[in-house]
Amino acid sequence: MTYKAYLKQLKVPTKDNPLRVLVSACLTGIMCGVSGDSNGEYPSVLKLLKYNTLKIVTFCPEDFSFGTPREMCDIYGGTGLDVLNGKAKVLTNTGIDWTEGMIKASEKMLEIAQKNNIELAVMMDISAACGSQVIYDGNRYAENKIYQIGKGVCGAQLTRGGFKVISQRDFASLEMLYSKVDNTHPIDTKAKDHNEGDWYMEYFKK
Repeated sequence: MTYKAYLKQLKVPTKDNPLRVLVSACLTGIMCGVSGDSNGEYPSVLKLLKYNTLKIVTFCPEDFSFGTPREMCDIYGGTGLDVLNGKAKVLTNTGIDWTEGMIKASEKMLEIAQKNNIELAVMMDISAACGSQVIYDGNRYAENKIYQIGKGVCGAQLTRGGFKVISQRDFASLEMLYSKVDNTHPIDTKAKDHNEGDWYMEYFKK
């Protein structure tokens, strides 16, 4: 089932029976980014906080395992799924191996999703932990940095556990979510998900 088909068939929530959404903590303004900030403001996600028909559960997997502030990390040798399968590693920008800690963080995130009966996850794209569409292929600070299609370790863990994961850049899917929780919301039919956008289509030659 596609993400949009999945979103369409979700229940119409109420205050007493809200949709349960797991969100990368930094996207809600929590100061858990690598430098101790929130990685900026993301109106597409902050908008979700105003609805009483949503139950938002926040979690930062990198803060859970490595604290804040911390080094930046990326995946080397594959995607988040490859990390879970023992075929790739998570390394910091100074070369410290964070693979084990990242896997533990992904297991905790899956536990939280299961405990809260999460119906959707909205996560920070490109992150080695929370990426859902695109991540770096190796060091993001390299002169010729490379992107790849794939999920971060936590995004892969949630997906493997049966949960649907979108990013803060999946604007079309988010429009559907807004309209699901607010029947007065007019859907922006021009909105596109990240994998439908110009940069994605050009970079990956889709």
